Amino acid sequence: MKYQKNLFLLVLLAVSLAGAQPLSHPITGQQLPVSYNYTTSLLFSYPIVSVDRGNGEVLAQIPEGLENILQIKAAQENYCATNLTVITADGTVYSFNLCYEAAPEITAYSCNENSEPYPKTIVDGNNAAVLDHLSELAYHDRNYTREFGENAYGIALAVTGMYTANDYIFYRMRLENSTPISYDIDQLRFYIRDQKRAKRTASQDLEIQPLSWYREVQNVRPHSQVTFICVLPKFTIPDRKNLHIQLVEKSGGRHLQLKLRNTKTAAVLTLPLFSE
Repeated sequence: MKYQKNLFLLVLLAVSLAGAQPLSHPITGQQLPVSYNYTTSLLFSYPIVSVDRGNGEVLAQIPEGLENILQIKAAQENYCATNLTVITADGTVYSFNLCYEAAPEITAYSCNENSEPYPKTIVDGNNAAVLDHLSELAYHDRNYTREFGENAYGIALAVTGMYTANDYIFYRMRLENSTPISYDIDQLRFYIRDQKRAKRTASQDLEIQPLSWYREVQNVRPHSQVTFICVLPKFTIPDRKNLHIQLVEKSGGRHLQLKLRNTKTAAVLTLPLFSE
């Protein structure tokens, strides 16, 4: 059913994009219209790793199973003009100026290389060699840092170090399995969520997509533990929000959720960079 749902979404988007116009190089006053009653879809050539909205009056989501598509719409009518920044896995930064339009003529845009997207810049140093080097430093660092962890069902997940370098954040994590049954990882997700949710309001979770993994783990054998590094784009945790790290077991129910407040970011250490 999940495959059929994703296939349906792809077909539906392909049909809408067939009649859509690509984003062109901006001229003075050119903006991307967003509506309260319509959903606007942006198609990118590479998976989306980061989404930043100028304010909370614009909603953004990545459809499940479609990593290179972003859907946006207005949270309220006649919002103030704002902007949207999207970073894709190839290190490209897309910047959009958003304005409100009740009934936009176009609601699907292609942002691939052949469609002349909005101005983009390449993130300096976003390559495998740099990330692997920095990840190795974070993996072997022995400076004292406070651990943050959660455990249940005989499974323990802990953040044993947080580091920053360039425009990246490195989370060193330990996963321990003290049961006689192996643990297969289905998902490890990072997202920012309000500390308290008002009843009958839509969720405003912002998922942060990892850029890469160092010593990536898919399985933890019985009575053993593993350590790995997750590389994320640089971000901060706003007031009254928490960072949630969600671990989901494949074909099982031993799920964990680790919560970090923004006050714990004081434990972040700076990694040394390559010599000039």
